Amino acid sequence: MALKVFDLSCEHDHVFEGWFSSRDSFQDQLAQGLVRCPVCHSDQITRRVSAPHLNVSHLRAGSAPRAEPAARSESVPQGRAAVAAPSGDQLARLQAEVLRQIRRIVRQTDDVGSRFADEARRMHNGEIEERPIRGQASLQECRDLVDEGISIMPIPDILDDDRLQ
Repeated sequence: MALKVFDLSCEHDHVFEGWFSSRDSFQDQLAQGLVRCPVCHSDQITRRVSAPHLNVSHLRAGSAPRAEPAARSESVPQGRAAVAAPSGDQLARLQAEVLRQIRRIVRQTDDVGSRFADEARRMHNGEIEERPIRGQASLQECRDLVDEGISIMPIPDILDDDRLQ
């Protein structure tokens, strides 16, 4: 399954990635209020401008060596640190490692299925021992949990081995 990776941000300038099956899927989920900031849970999300990653290495076979990128002359906004960007290979390895670690963490959770909201609430209220859980909840159940001060986070299918197709 091919996914589109969009750079997103909320009105508080928290930047994060969203993975969608298509641009239309992103628009549909955004309209339904399903896309939320993982930091502050805001649903005021905008898509940021990002450069697409194109695999064109096969087109360079036999071509002249690539020129080194020109040094950037723009200044860094005050209050922000300059960061050197990793190479394409480094970034790919880093992303793969992050996905492996997130999948490992998700595998260590207890899948409570449709009982997610009830189990999260029972743990929050001290009725049962806290443990890492995952499951399914409606948008309204998610909103209610957040309103009650219960921290939750959506897990995209790509990160949940049990839900991969």
